[in-house]
Amino acid sequence: MPIKIKQPKTVKIALVLYDQMLATSVSLPVEMLRAGEALALKQNKNNPKLAIQMVAENNNPVTTRAVIRLQPDTTVANARLPDFAFIPSLWRNPRPILRKHPKMIAWLNEIWHQGATLVGGGTGVCFMAESGLLDHHPATTHWHYEQQFKRNYPLVELKPDFFITQSQRIYCAASLNALADIIVHLIEQIYGKAIAQQVEMHFSHEIRKPYKEQRYLEGSVDIHPDELIAQIQFWMSNNLNSTDALIDIAAQFNLSTRSLTRRFKAATGISATQHWQQLRIEAAKDLLASSNLSIQEIAYHVGYQDHGHLTRLFRKSLNLTPKDYRAMVRKKLFS
Repeated sequence: MPIKIKQPKTVKIALVLYDQMLATSVSLPVEMLRAGEALALKQNKNNPKLAIQMVAENNNPVTTRAVIRLQPDTTVANARLPDFAFIPSLWRNPRPILRKHPKMIAWLNEIWHQGATLVGGGTGVCFMAESGLLDHHPATTHWHYEQQFKRNYPLVELKPDFFITQSQRIYCAASLNALADIIVHLIEQIYGKAIAQQVEMHFSHEIRKPYKEQRYLEGSVDIHPDELIAQIQFWMSNNLNSTDALIDIAAQFNLSTRSLTRRFKAATGISATQHWQQLRIEAAKDLLASSNLSIQEIAYHVGYQDHGHLTRLFRKSLNLTPKDYRAMVRKKLFS
């Protein structure tokens, strides 16, 4: 009897198309996702493969702002249910395009209720707002359309100070850079952190702030409801150079070390030590990019007595030394 070979899992991607869209907000997700796929399959041939469809309201070619004509693979009536659907940004006022696409708007509502994740860029977010999916939920959009968006969608909780919002399975990006950060985040969900970091380094040498630091996440109160742990997190972020041990921090907040450890892990999903290390690494990354301090000075600034400790943490977290990280960042900033 022949052995049945299990086929790799497929991740289904839908790229929404309509006239006057910005071609970059569709090409960028494809290129970054394909890069993640290639790296992941090279690492392990059983990693998920991508199945990508370009979906439009009808089969007519779509004209973009870049004067590039795109031919849809299928229509909303025949498209398969995607795992992720990317909704591109529009140039100028989106209202005329929205009026021409009632089937597309209905389809987005339908696939979200069937489990798809939606990612809208810039004014493309209006398609989700029109569908009603964003009512009473946070969203962001391109700064130029902010006031009009508020008038058109008063039930949506617009967060103009955030470049990224996340509400359940709906992501909104205010710019192409923010969209790139969401894509890196999604690649991490599909292929893991190491692959996501490689894609980020290939596409964005400056390595912007991590996705979680930029987003507005619906329902989060310091990401969790434990107010005492939130206070401890705040203290940590403002005392990065402290040499206090965990036992000293616990005593400051009238907790035993055991209680602090248990509550911190329950509230955040990681240990207090891991959280403090992450804060220190991010602060060190900022200083490496924006200051001329020596690596030893940066190590002191973020609470480590010698740069060797910081180097070990960098290697473990980023697979780079602090020196290599600074060289990579500044190659783009100053070349």
